[in-house]
Amino acid sequence: MTGKMGPYNASVEAFREQEYSMLKDNIYLDHAGTTLYSRSLVDRFAADMMANLLGNPHAASASSQAAGHMIEDIRLRTLQFFHADPAEFDLVFVLNATAGAKLVTEAFRALPGGFTYAYHQACHTSLVGVREEARNAVCLPSEEVEAWAAGDIPEMEHAGVTHTLFAYPAQSNMDGRRFPFSWAHRLRNQTGSVNDKEEDVTHNKKHIWTLLDAAAYAATSPLNLSNAATAPDFTLVSFYKIFGFPDLGGLIVRRPAEPLFDSRRYFGGGTVDMVVCAPQEQWHATKGGYGSDSNRNGYALHDRLEDGTLPVHNIAALGAALDTHAALFGSMSCISAHASFLADRLHHGLVALHHGNGSPVCHIYSPDRNTEDAGGPIVAFNLQNARGAWISLAEFDKLATLKKIHLRTGGVCNPGGVTAALGLAPWELRRNFSRGLRCGSDEGGDDIVAGKPTGIIRVSLGAMSTIGDVDRFLTFLNEFYRDDSLEITATPFTKDTKADNLVIASINVYPIKSCGAFEVPHDMRWAVRPEGLAWDREWCLVHRGTRRALSQKQYPKMVLLRPVLDFEQGVLRVSYAGPRAEWAGREVTVPLSNNPAMFKVPSTTTTVSASSKSRSSRVCGEEIAAQVYTSDKINDFFSQALGIPCLLARFPPGGQGTSMRHSKAHLQKYQRQTVKSRGLPSPPDSDSERTSCHGHSNMSRISEPDDTSNEDNSRDSAATRQRRRILLSNESPILAIHMASLRELNRAIKQENGQSSPDVDAAVFRANIVLDSPAGEQGPSPYAEDAWSKLRIGQQSFKLLGACRRCHMVCVNQETAIKSDEPFVTLTKTRRFDGKVFFGTHMGHDPSNVDPTDGGADVLDTPEKQFPTIMVGESVAAE
Repeated sequence: MTGKMGPYNASVEAFREQEYSMLKDNIYLDHAGTTLYSRSLVDRFAADMMANLLGNPHAASASSQAAGHMIEDIRLRTLQFFHADPAEFDLVFVLNATAGAKLVTEAFRALPGGFTYAYHQACHTSLVGVREEARNAVCLPSEEVEAWAAGDIPEMEHAGVTHTLFAYPAQSNMDGRRFPFSWAHRLRNQTGSVNDKEEDVTHNKKHIWTLLDAAAYAATSPLNLSNAATAPDFTLVSFYKIFGFPDLGGLIVRRPAEPLFDSRRYFGGGTVDMVVCAPQEQWHATKGGYGSDSNRNGYALHDRLEDGTLPVHNIAALGAALDTHAALFGSMSCISAHASFLADRLHHGLVALHHGNGSPVCHIYSPDRNTEDAGGPIVAFNLQNARGAWISLAEFDKLATLKKIHLRTGGVCNPGGVTAALGLAPWELRRNFSRGLRCGSDEGGDDIVAGKPTGIIRVSLGAMSTIGDVDRFLTFLNEFYRDDSLEITATPFTKDTKADNLVIASINVYPIKSCGAFEVPHDMRWAVRPEGLAWDREWCLVHRGTRRALSQKQYPKMVLLRPVLDFEQGVLRVSYAGPRAEWAGREVTVPLSNNPAMFKVPSTTTTVSASSKSRSSRVCGEEIAAQVYTSDKINDFFSQALGIPCLLARFPPGGQGTSMRHSKAHLQKYQRQTVKSRGLPSPPDSDSERTSCHGHSNMSRISEPDDTSNEDNSRDSAATRQRRRILLSNESPILAIHMASLRELNRAIKQENGQSSPDVDAAVFRANIVLDSPAGEQGPSPYAEDAWSKLRIGQQSFKLLGACRRCHMVCVNQETAIKSDEPFVTLTKTRRFDGKVFFGTHMGHDPSNVDPTDGGADVLDTPEKQFPTIMVGESVAAE
């Protein structure tokens, strides 16, 4: 190894571009999730695959025998990598560390009398789940484990249970904190179970066994199992966390613990010598099993536990990974020093970040790097603004994703560690759950509840991390989250309380959620429904496997699916505007009529999701029942265009239960303060908007003059109690933007990035209604809409429901599907309030305030009430 600078391995910078070309323009800071595979590893693996013929190892052919020999060679090399003597340990290949934990759980569950389970508070969720299989379980913080190791037995006795399993992490995957390896043998001493003779396991005496989760630790540190007498009984490792590839895990078992698996019941192909399956008798002999029918016959533990065909090619890749890793980085000690150096630099940089008033930008949960117990190369923290308020993780994720920064936020699969760090009591977790917060989901609940964050930001460094990664991330935080003063950096509000001299500049509907817009012709009146504008977001594309709705955030090419509402033919025409020549002129048509014969009969709920980084099956936290088209012609068109196996689904108006959704839009805190300070009437807030529900029958869609509405004539009582229905829009019936605000935003972008920066088009905000002043005339000031409570468009009245919270989907060019940084970056600097970014306004139709044109007619009998419409060019008054 050459090119070292103290503990920092500078040679990584020399080969990173060649070995890790996928990192170009990216900042990867999630090595605790998985590290990255090198080009040399992939090339070496490919060469090995081409040079060797490997068969199924459960056969006698030459290729099968070659595979078997290769597996055993790599098993031995892997044990040596962890300094584990094969005479003292066995290695069982598993899918991942979680699968290894489940294998141990199977063995303990099958023990006569079951087992008691104790686990450290910092355990990964995969180890927490073992408690469900135990007769009794207890969660212990470090001080109680120390007391236990010193002889103070915790209260976890259960009658008839002689075996206790204690699980703990070598290193917390949440904050990098490390825990003593000595706990393993110290706890064994508590019951005198240090005698390693196998017969001790079967006698009726108490035993304490230890399960060490080394997945996070071994990723960047040398795991040394050279002393079998003090080593854990079971050790879990994840090879993709160490090498990036293959996707494989390992369970390392100390020999004296092997008899615990004798009671395990399940068997599969490869772990039995003989199976009898007959009406007269059912019998089997496991490999190496005890009993009168069989004996070990020289079989190893792994022969009895590796059910089914082993992942031959993954194990072959592990061999290539061992070689490549050593060639690139040297020893694990070198990697540990390198990663620790970078973690020190990151930690010190975070500590040094202060707002202009002296308050810290970062609240850090990881151990102090200046102490001996600094822990692993993981730093967990949260961000605070200059007033001490927490920054939303969801908003942070949006900007980090846009800046190509890859890290982890939320609970990071470490419920005990996170809740202890954040000071969350069990009742608070239950309350957060009831409010919609879910693990692994960025929709369905705020991530700041009652003044407390519900998750953390985790930065984890690895072998191929560099000083540049750390410094670029610190620069990112300094630019976007450090304030020079107490003042919020945002565009000042206009003093306008009323505004005339406005018109509708354009009207757009989006028939298929997240796909292209249909611009309403200027000479066509367009129907306004309780759910929004007619035909808006009535269809969506769902993944063929998960049935989750596709979103433009993950699949920007969706914008290239261009819809046309053809009322003359009664169809929705969709073409693909992508660059592929073979798609020129291709389109698919979907009937506008809701023909039941075209849909699958829903036997279960079809769930769709509008979110990106989310793995959820909901639309803004709600399950919906959608109608899925059965036509292969229709579904194949969308699947081939996007390269994603998907189905077209429809969510027409007028449903009930899971066929019905309601608006979540509400006035934001900064708007309420502004309205109150000017003595203006306060628009309805979210809580009052959700207090009751007035039903509507099926709403007809505009196409022909005789297609009239059967709308329920119920009124908004005091303009506050009606729950507004929506279809597949995220939050509200209608979204509007103000062109004066867009012009101000473009001015700010040019000021930030230079006058040559292109203007952001209104289309990126995917608004239904675009408001502007007549050409050459002065209109309302930029962001005047923040203070408006009502709009009158022609003869129709609308309520303003609150500002629209934005994500980085606004950075997708609606013509080319190319993603950029703007306008989200500038919005973050100019339109961020309470940690969230806003642009545009939500609104809904107010049928109780229609202005009749015949002077004395009953408002309920007017055409405007029966069939409300708006049109491009109509005058708009705001107040």
